[in-house]
Amino acid sequence: MSHANTPTPRRFLPGAPLTGRIAVPGDKSISHRSLMFGALAVGRTTAKGLLEGEDVMATAGALRAMGATIVRSDDGTWTIDGVGVGGLLQPETALEMGNSGTSTRLLMGLVASHGITATFTGDASLSKRPMGRVIEPLSLMGADFTSSPGGRLPLTMRGAHPAVAIEYRLPVASAQVKSAVLLAGLNTPGVTRVIEPVATRDHTERMLTGFGAELTVEEVDGTRIIDIRGEAELKPQDIIVPGDPSSAAFFVVAALLVPGSDLVVANVGLNPTRAALFDVLRAMGGSIEELDRRDVGGEPVADLRVRHSDLSGIEVDPAVAPSMIDEFPVLFVAASLAKGRTVTTGLDELRVKESDRLTAMAEALTLAGAKIEEREDGLVIEGTGGEPLPGTSGDRVTTHLDHRIAMSMAVAGLASRDGVEIDDTSPIATSFPTFEALLAQASAA
Repeated sequence: MSHANTPTPRRFLPGAPLTGRIAVPGDKSISHRSLMFGALAVGRTTAKGLLEGEDVMATAGALRAMGATIVRSDDGTWTIDGVGVGGLLQPETALEMGNSGTSTRLLMGLVASHGITATFTGDASLSKRPMGRVIEPLSLMGADFTSSPGGRLPLTMRGAHPAVAIEYRLPVASAQVKSAVLLAGLNTPGVTRVIEPVATRDHTERMLTGFGAELTVEEVDGTRIIDIRGEAELKPQDIIVPGDPSSAAFFVVAALLVPGSDLVVANVGLNPTRAALFDVLRAMGGSIEELDRRDVGGEPVADLRVRHSDLSGIEVDPAVAPSMIDEFPVLFVAASLAKGRTVTTGLDELRVKESDRLTAMAEALTLAGAKIEEREDGLVIEGTGGEPLPGTSGDRVTTHLDHRIAMSMAVAGLASRDGVEIDDTSPIATSFPTFEALLAQASAA
């Protein structure tokens, strides 16, 4: 993985307004699942617009190691020849996950109901992340685990065949845990049930249904009950992956903050379980207009026109956290330049991401001149009222090998007086390899 090599520092300087039209890479969540579900279908699945970042490539590599044939053609179309549900093969070597928590947790779900043994390894950042929240339900289904201390990688799991169908109530709002249990349920006799007290991103449910799984979603008093019938036969699909809203977020915030900006971000996925950031930014006064709203493969999509806006601080409803959990770092940047105070709460989940994103962003923005109070479950930010942040002078922002910290602070640099220097841009490649090139394109249009 690139971020295991020599760090690549860079100072991001204030620049020209962001104008013109750009397209961000394909949605990371949908890209992972396109490969996984295609690998479990019988026949050939195609995917266009697939995100080709390191995280998704880790998923592709692991699925190849377990028997799927996955090929990229010159026009960017990916073909996946699946092995069928229950057909995964014993990998000959450890599955290298790089920095991808999504790959790790979802693939653990797949392996859990196959009679194979797999070892998962990852980079230094991923190896610090706890896997216990996935180990617990998959153990109940019969899988067996030998992990590093604290339920961390490297980790070896032995799948159960047949696995045992369970009813599992999620103790935390986590689309990854939900998906791991549902994927294990695909090859488990009977009905596996996940009870979700707080709704999280629902790509797994939408896409499994599209692939032909017997899956139902019922809502009772605000709680979602998801049932999947096992021993499924998935049918191959032709998938067009919409642009990733989490990647679009950096350009949306940058255009809101940099005076004179008027930018169109094309083909952005607006799944309601993912797009809360745009609603929060509108509530702060941001001009974000949806153009040509349409449906692509069961997912709502639109082009977003974003214009420079004067933002005002708000109290962010903690109920929206699951549908914008990855976007809080860049929201903190927007709040730092708003008028008045922004209060965020209910963000404990940010402490167990690629880094402790609450502490990391509090330290980074403070270094750049923002006024931040860190609390146990969120940040309180006193904005500048639209004035640029001072920027960093001699010090570099520590990104902790976290791609979203790096990109968020790059945006802070655009909205600063003297620029912001970050210690390493290489982790950006995990999710958004073209980020810096697109930034240059939008600023030069």
